[in-house]
Amino acid sequence: QVQLIESGGGLVQAGGSLRLSCAASGRTFGSKAMGWFRQAPGKERDFVGCISAIGGMTAYTDSVKGRFTIFRDNAKNMVYLQMNSLKPEDTAVYYCAAMNLLYGSTDQRDYNYWGQGTQVTVSS
Repeated sequence: QVQLIESGGGLVQAGGSLRLSCAASGRTFGSKAMGWFRQAPGKERDFVGCISAIGGMTAYTDSVKGRFTIFRDNAKNMVYLQMNSLKPEDTAVYYCAAMNLLYGSTDQRDYNYWGQGTQVTVSS
């Protein structure tokens, strides 16, 4: 079993930056791909980006490419989402997720473990 705990959310002005962190329990973190998803009010939860278990291969949804970066520290069981040039449309609850495979997926159904989410609010 893997537990995920996100932190780092908050209120930021448009154009600002935030770094979300996700702490994972367990000794198998290094063999799990990690993903970030977000859910805006009244909308479905959407894929933001993912990172492979090894090699640091990443993928992002088009709307965040060039602004968001995912990286991980397997020694610390941590994955991060660095968000720059934030826009009001980035406002959402952000979720960290883990899957029992080495390479990530854009489909949330492929993920086995989820965090509780952290709120990010971007003011205009």
